[in-house]
Amino acid sequence: MYGYDELDQAFIDQRVAEFRDQTRRHLAGELSEEEFRPLRLRNGLYLQRHAPMLRIAIPYGLLSSAQLRRLAAITRRYDRGFGHFTTRQNLQLNWPALADVPQILAELATVQMHALQTSGNCVRNVTADHLAGIAPDEVDDPRPYCEIVRQWAALHPEFSYLPRKFKIAITGSAGDRAASEVHDIGLHLKRDAAGGIGFAVRVGGGLGRAPVIGALIREFLPLAELLAYLEAILRVYNRYGRRDNIHKARIKVLVKSLGAARFRDEVEAEWLAARGSAPLLSAAELERVRGFFRPQPYASLADRDVAAGAEPRFLAWYRYNTHAHRVPGYRAVFVSLKAHGSNPGDATAAQMEAVAELAERVSFGLVRATHNQNLLLADVPQHELQVVWRELGRHGLATPNIGTLTDLIACPGLDFCSLANAGTLGVAHEIQQRFADLDYLYDLGHIELKMSGCMNACGHHHVGHIGILGVDKHGEEWYQISLGGSANGFTALGEVIGPAVPKHAVAATVERIVEVYRAHRTQDEPFIATVRRIGLEPFRAGAYALHPAAA
Repeated sequence: MYGYDELDQAFIDQRVAEFRDQTRRHLAGELSEEEFRPLRLRNGLYLQRHAPMLRIAIPYGLLSSAQLRRLAAITRRYDRGFGHFTTRQNLQLNWPALADVPQILAELATVQMHALQTSGNCVRNVTADHLAGIAPDEVDDPRPYCEIVRQWAALHPEFSYLPRKFKIAITGSAGDRAASEVHDIGLHLKRDAAGGIGFAVRVGGGLGRAPVIGALIREFLPLAELLAYLEAILRVYNRYGRRDNIHKARIKVLVKSLGAARFRDEVEAEWLAARGSAPLLSAAELERVRGFFRPQPYASLADRDVAAGAEPRFLAWYRYNTHAHRVPGYRAVFVSLKAHGSNPGDATAAQMEAVAELAERVSFGLVRATHNQNLLLADVPQHELQVVWRELGRHGLATPNIGTLTDLIACPGLDFCSLANAGTLGVAHEIQQRFADLDYLYDLGHIELKMSGCMNACGHHHVGHIGILGVDKHGEEWYQISLGGSANGFTALGEVIGPAVPKHAVAATVERIVEVYRAHRTQDEPFIATVRRIGLEPFRAGAYALHPAAA
C-alpha cells in the first residue's frame, strides 16, 4: 500500500497543527460557528444529532493492520468503543468531543491517516473495487490510479471550493464493484486495440434527490491524459455549476441541463485548450506509484479441496464469505459486519484489533473496507481458512451471509444523523430477525437490500435490488419501497412500487416481496432477474396484500 514520504508526513502534520489552533480559537470564542464551519468540514468534522461526527478517510478502502489498530484505540479512548464503516470506504466516529478532535487527527497522522476532504465542496475520498489487484476479471489494478488522483486532488487550489461535493470512483472490472456509474466521475479501466491502458469516462452520475446514471463522455482516454482530462471536467463544472441552490449544485444537474453532448464538447474544448500547461501522467510517475501496489510475495501453493471433511457451518461460511483469488492457493475472505442483531457496518474496538491480528498472521498485514460496509482479508492461504473462520467466529465476524438479504446496507439514520427523516437501525434489526433462518436466507439467494434514512441516499437505496427510503409523515417514520435497482456491472435505478409503509410493517412487507419472488422464479433464477422478467406489478400486489396475521 502507499506509504508517506517526508513531504506527505510534513503536509499532514502541518494540517493537524492548523486545525488544532482553529479549534482552540473556536472554543475560546475567537471564531464564530459560521467562521469555524468551513474549517471543520474540510477536516471531516460534522455536527450531528447527538455529538460531532468525524469522518476518517480510508483511500480506496486500504488499511494496514497498524492503522486498524490505531482506529480501534481511538474509538476506545475518544468515542464509545466502536466505529461505523461507510459505503465510501471511510470510518465514522459518532461520539467524539469537539475538543478531542485535533488530538484524534494527530494520532491518525502517526499512522499516515487523516480526515482531509471527507466533507466539504471538494473532491472526496477516491474509491475503488475492494477486490482490486486480486480479482480474476480485472483489466488492471485501479489502486495506483486512485492514489495518483488522490494526491492530485488533495488541497488542489482550483478545486477546493466547488459548487458542491464531488466523488470519483475507479474500477478495473466489468463487474464494477465500485458503483462507478453513480459517481460524479466514474473511470473504467480498459485497453485499446493495441493493448494500451486507458479509461472510459462517465460524468454526472449520482444518487440523492435526483438519482441518475452517469453519461459516457469519452470511450477511451489515454492513460497519460488522466489528470489533464479530470482538470477539464472540473473547470467546466466550476464555470457553469450552480452555487445559488444547494439542491441543484451537483454536476449531475449541470450535465442534464446542458445535455451530455454539449457538456462533452465543453470538456473536450477545455482539455484541448489547456494541453500546453495541463499535467501529464508520466511513465516514471506511474511506475513510482505502481510500485506501492506490487503483488504480495505469494507462496507457491496449489488450490486445495477445502470442503473435504469440513463441517457444514464452515462450508456455508466458505461458500458465502470467501471469494476467488487470481493466485492459486489463496482466497479472499469477507469479514461480515452484519451479524444478526448488530448495526450494519459497525465494528467494535475489540473486533478491529482481532481483524488486525488476523491480517498480520494470514494476509500480509492488510485489510480492506468494502462498499457494502464489511471488511476484507484479501490474501488468505486456503490452508488457513478454517483457522480464520474460527477466529472470526469468536468475535462475531463470521456470520455466513455475504450477498444475502441480511448483508444489507444501512446509513446510521435518525439514531445519529441530523439530516435523517427516519431510523434505519431498528428496521435493519427487524429484517435480520425475520430472516434469521439461514436455510431460508440461502434459498432466497443473492439479494441486495439497501436502506437510507433520508433522500441524501447514503445507504444507496436507489441501486438496491430492494431499496428502502425513510420519510417523515407528520412526525412519524414511514418507508418507501423500491425494486429493480443495481450498481454492479448493470446499473439501474429502482422504482418505487407504491405508498410508504409504517415502520412496524417494513420487515413484513419485505417478506411478502421475497415470497412473490419464490412463487415466480425459475430454477436458479436470482431475485433481480425475476424482477426484470415479470415486472413490478406482481411484487406491488404482493407487497400491499393483507399480512396473514392481520387477516
